[in-house]
Amino acid sequence: MGVPMNTTLPIRRGVGVAAGLEPGVARDFAARCEDLGYHSLWSNDEPTASGLETLAQFAVTARRLELGVGVLPLDRHPPVRIAAEVARLELDPTKLWIGIGSGQLTNPTEAIQAAVAELRQLLPGTARIVVAAMRPRICRIGGAVADAILLNWMLPAQAAVARRWVQEGADDAGRAAPPLASYIRVAIGPGSQHRLRSEEDHYRNINESHRRHFDAMNAPLGSVGVAASGRPDVLKALAPYHARLDLPIVRLLAEHDIISLTVAATAAAP
Repeated sequence: MGVPMNTTLPIRRGVGVAAGLEPGVARDFAARCEDLGYHSLWSNDEPTASGLETLAQFAVTARRLELGVGVLPLDRHPPVRIAAEVARLELDPTKLWIGIGSGQLTNPTEAIQAAVAELRQLLPGTARIVVAAMRPRICRIGGAVADAILLNWMLPAQAAVARRWVQEGADDAGRAAPPLASYIRVAIGPGSQHRLRSEEDHYRNINESHRRHFDAMNAPLGSVGVAASGRPDVLKALAPYHARLDLPIVRLLAEHDIISLTVAATAAAP
């Protein structure tokens, strides 16, 4: 048996934004998300914007929320550097979810297995190591070694299939399956469908792996995520994800000012 899906109230939901928010905006946004009842705050990582530094800004004002970075590509962030940054930024390991992905490495399976093992030695034991996965092989590897799996760009039906892959990896390793999280792109209000389509179109063409992933889903452009006019439609669209995931993370497609982010976070709040 794997880890059961969360069914307790209040609903457990994370919220994610792009790395590199202006520090004042990041701190204000984090405080508001804590008031809105989110479980955790997540940032991605960019070559020009550090996800861990964004988490450090969140930590200043969101003292109760858990913090996740999703994800640190291993071609740019070797484990020793990740551990050094966690220490430098004084991030609380008891609240931390460290997401890693293979990035542009040529042997992702071995790289992820080795990185998880190294991070377990370098980081305090309370920090959770999360493996980013989209396709069967990495889902199974994550099921065998990770503390959680972070999916990306999946419909609820595909998330259910990914859970089976994760369970297979866990079974082969003789362990309980780790929890399943996923980013869900959410755009609110005027222009929401355009923002979702633009974001999705970009990711569909990042590389061959992403192209194969979207081709396998056979989903129309602009359908992998949520574009809605307001909160009732957002909650209705998120419900199928909650039925398939342990931790849905709404990844907000909004301008990086506090008003736009707050409007979107409020519409998608638990």
